[in-house]
Amino acid sequence: MTKVSFSTLAYCKMVAHAAKYPHCEVNGLLIADTLNKGDKLVIVDTVPLFHQCLHVSPMSEIALMQIDQSASTCNMYIAGYYLANETLDDLSYDKPAHKIMDKIAEHETDVCMVVINNRLMELNQKESALIVHTQDDGKWKSLNNSNIQIENVTLAAASAVLQQQLYNNLIDFDNHLDNLSLDWLNTEFSNWVEKTSGHDTGRRLVINKSVS
Repeated sequence: MTKVSFSTLAYCKMVAHAAKYPHCEVNGLLIADTLNKGDKLVIVDTVPLFHQCLHVSPMSEIALMQIDQSASTCNMYIAGYYLANETLDDLSYDKPAHKIMDKIAEHETDVCMVVINNRLMELNQKESALIVHTQDDGKWKSLNNSNIQIENVTLAAASAVLQQQLYNNLIDFDNHLDNLSLDWLNTEFSNWVEKTSGHDTGRRLVINKSVS
């Protein structure tokens, strides 16, 4: 794997999660399509996880199991992890993040880890706010920007999400666990992104009701 691309929906959900909780560390999972495995990793969706206590094991296990099950029924898989740190200039990732990524990498080879650069969380998105790490000889190393593919229409959609404060409608797993009626798949938010961007956002994670 030499390149990583992010769909409009995946990018907008990450940016929205960080924008909704600007004074908190947030994290989530990256979802890829099993049909697109190859030289390029294609992240088609993301699932925002937590904004309070990021690494509480019982909650994390519940989230991972539920998301993995939903992804597998959609011919998708958990392909990585993203986080945005609490402070503006912190671009690091902690040991719990490392452990989660190592666990994901045990089952999949096409994976990546993303740190959101809070400095680039501008209302007018002119460049990607993502720092992408991939595994190289068992170590996580940052990927050159030339190997990260994010379309201009994606940046424009993210700008609209920030300017119109659509991030307030994003639901993460913390919200869902507090109120189980809240949709952690963010169907409404995804529809807003599609409408705002003016084009089909492509494949997304759904609940496959035909699978028991």
